[in-house]
Amino acid sequence: MASSSPEEQYITEVTGNYETTCWGCGLHILLPSCASVFKCGWCGAITDQNKQKRDDKCLRWRLLRDRCFLFVVVIFMLFVILGGVWAVYPVVFSVSLLCGVFHSIITAILSIATISFFSLAAFRCAGTPPNTLWRSYPTVGKGDLENYTFCQYCSKPKSPRAHHCRSCGKCILDMDHHCPFIGNCVGAANHRSFIFFLISAVSSIIYVCIMAAYAGMRLWPPLKYNIGQLHGVTHQHLAWRVMNEIFVAFLGSALLLSTRGLVLVYLFISSVSLQIGLMVLLWQQLSYIYQGKTYLSQLSSPPDNEEEKKDCQNLVRFFGFQYPVTRFLPTFRVTRKRHVK
Repeated sequence: MASSSPEEQYITEVTGNYETTCWGCGLHILLPSCASVFKCGWCGAITDQNKQKRDDKCLRWRLLRDRCFLFVVVIFMLFVILGGVWAVYPVVFSVSLLCGVFHSIITAILSIATISFFSLAAFRCAGTPPNTLWRSYPTVGKGDLENYTFCQYCSKPKSPRAHHCRSCGKCILDMDHHCPFIGNCVGAANHRSFIFFLISAVSSIIYVCIMAAYAGMRLWPPLKYNIGQLHGVTHQHLAWRVMNEIFVAFLGSALLLSTRGLVLVYLFISSVSLQIGLMVLLWQQLSYIYQGKTYLSQLSSPPDNEEEKKDCQNLVRFFGFQYPVTRFLPTFRVTRKRHVK
């Protein structure tokens, strides 16, 4: 609070108001003593006088956590690609050379797409708020900082569409969430790359599940079981005995699997479990985009807020399709002959 003159002290004592300064334009404002949050009538900036504490130690631990998660994800992706090629493709090439070449091309396309979109989402800046002039009345025009707030962590203005991420230690434009698995925030600059990464990852995992199951069935040792005598056995008891014998034979044959077979079993189980989580995340992200919102805006907006319409145009606008699909389809024009008199 600025130093007050005797007249200002008299106003404060009599009316209970005090004089403060707007951080956006620098104009002096007279406010009630109970007001800690106010909006400037000139520039539109919102001031919150409740000071926030910085947490530099927590920031270091969050950065270390993100680096560990990122390292684990990269190692797992490389293991799935290299381990899958080592375990599956001897079986695929044993079928025919054409089949092996065909699946090699699919593997290369899915691997390159997944790694490329992952790199763009993880190592690209998530988006920074636009630079704006502030602090001086002549340069800050009326309404130039409408609904802007001041970030106590970054010590600079924060636009209404920006959010400060305590894990990254900076403000992110159109922040959706902070994803520790990519070690980065998902914001305006890399949100599309993150969605494409999810799509390519789900497609790759479905392909891995199919190929691991196919190769595992060809490498699995034959089942050996003995059901025994079936005279005088009820249907329920027979079904239970068959299932029990098949399960025991399955476990017994699993002990005879080679290293390649064990890798295939691990790839199938891990891919199925990971696929469930990625598909749920992808569906949630696409539903938010369809609503024209982000995850954080969905949490902050009231349930009955209908300012943003649910429309497929939000998906089209997000993915950058400026023209309708019919623009790229061939058009057939029927020309009519004109009779000249």
